[in-house]
Amino acid sequence: QLQLVESGGGLVQPGGSLRLSCTASGGTLDRYAVGWFHQAPGKEREGISLINYRDGDTYYVDSVKGRFTVSRDNTKNMVYLQMNSLKPDDTGMYYCAVSWLWAIDAEHMDFWGKGTLVTVSS
Repeated sequence: QLQLVESGGGLVQPGGSLRLSCTASGGTLDRYAVGWFHQAPGKEREGISLINYRDGDTYYVDSVKGRFTVSRDNTKNMVYLQMNSLKPDDTGMYYCAVSWLWAIDAEHMDFWGKGTLVTVSS
């Protein structure tokens, strides 16, 4: 069974950057679309970015477009989320998840990591 582990979260000042990593084990990401989800405190989990691991196609929601970049390393079975120009509203848990479908909806994801916490604060 595929297992996902996120890392790279932490405390950063507004305007700063972080790079999150999602490491997969127990299988290859090659068959999946890999999504990043953000859950702000007290709010529902929201899909923010998606990458087709095989061909590298990407998708972003408007709130992160131009600030976040998703990428993958085919040799390491990993996906990254580079987050720049961070805002306090970006605070929350970040999860990676995979789907057989090109879909950013949480209900379509098949496997999830446990998340990593990002706090954007001065």
